[in-house]
Amino acid sequence: MMRSRPLKVALLGCGVVGSEVARIMTTHADDLEARIGAPVELAGVAVRRPSKVREGIDPALITTDATALVKRGDIDVVVEVIGGIEPARTLITTAFEHGASVVSANKALLAEDGETLYEAAERNGRDLYFEAAVAGAIPLIRPLRESLAGDKVNRVLGIVNGTTNFILDRMDTAGSGYSEALDEATALGYAEADPTADVEGFDAAAKAAILSGIAFHTRVRLDDVHREGITEVTSADLASAKQMGCTVKLLAICERAADGLSVTARVHPAMIPLSHPLASVREAYNAVFVEAEAAGQLMFYGPGAGGSPTASAVLGDLVAVCRNKLNEATGPGESAYTQLPVSPMGEVVTRYHISLDVADKPGVLAQVATVFAEHGVSIDTVRQKGRQDGGGEAALVVVTHRAPDAALSGTVEALRKLDTVRGVASIMRVEGE
Repeated sequence: MMRSRPLKVALLGCGVVGSEVARIMTTHADDLEARIGAPVELAGVAVRRPSKVREGIDPALITTDATALVKRGDIDVVVEVIGGIEPARTLITTAFEHGASVVSANKALLAEDGETLYEAAERNGRDLYFEAAVAGAIPLIRPLRESLAGDKVNRVLGIVNGTTNFILDRMDTAGSGYSEALDEATALGYAEADPTADVEGFDAAAKAAILSGIAFHTRVRLDDVHREGITEVTSADLASAKQMGCTVKLLAICERAADGLSVTARVHPAMIPLSHPLASVREAYNAVFVEAEAAGQLMFYGPGAGGSPTASAVLGDLVAVCRNKLNEATGPGESAYTQLPVSPMGEVVTRYHISLDVADKPGVLAQVATVFAEHGVSIDTVRQKGRQDGGGEAALVVVTHRAPDAALSGTVEALRKLDTVRGVASIMRVEGE
């Protein structure tokens, strides 16, 4: 039976995502009521610029006092899409204290201080849902939190930033340089005016922290995630990858150690074989592989950003939270019982693709091989080619077997000191094999 009193929703933020959430709540009101079991009413919208015209939203709902809105006491659910750490953190915890559950898309806050949010939600008996914080419309958080709750997840590997995937895809398929591809991404609306969070890997690192925490039932903060962006990736790197039958992607990699006693979380560009399903993820799409003991390999794919896809994830959470409210129940909270430490990047076992400019003379390969041996790094393949323009230099490409990242880094530093090595043209990790 439907109940007559509507569930009241406060919306914090009315930008690209917030305005789409409000639009769907209005245009799909009847469907939402039928799915939830009660009408849902937009009770207030907190914004910074009240004078801006917001089509489809009653101006009487607009306020600049977000604190007063979440303190009203009659709000059932607060939808937070303003982003950032503050005032979002204070507004969310205040909402819990005044009886509201929260749906958030705030990956930065969840990665930086999710502990505070989880504890406030539990203390007040409220829900904290955040499907939209990772990979847009792709159902990923809920499968990890609920569908795989009885399984043991060992690895999460994926492309979780559409901007960088678009840029690398253009560099690979169209031969664009980094700057040219970034300009195109900006023109199409995939990149922000300041793309730092995307291209330097901060956005993907926040998502890796969230995914690691859920997958491995332990607390992983943004500072625990090793981060490298794509600004140093060159056309030569993409060309080298092609010669190996690979392409380059910015990957978020979350792994449980083989002994099960620690986890790792990292974001960096990597070469992956063209045969790997992630290699075919094009444009601004996202895709995530989850490897679990019983379920095996699962792949989640779809649009990872944008107003409509992200709003879809927000509304899905809103429906779930409202149903819980009607049933006087709450969904899953934080699961951090394993308390596993996060290993530093130096202890992570990886493979490297190293391109060197070396003197074109006998004995150079032997010198290079000796350096690798001294650092305990085994070589998988070597390719050497003289420069067509002469000059006494050659290009030497070395692909290693798996070894601790610290050993590989030490190898590269030692190579730089060889008189016969004129320069290190590129260094990139190899994944997905």
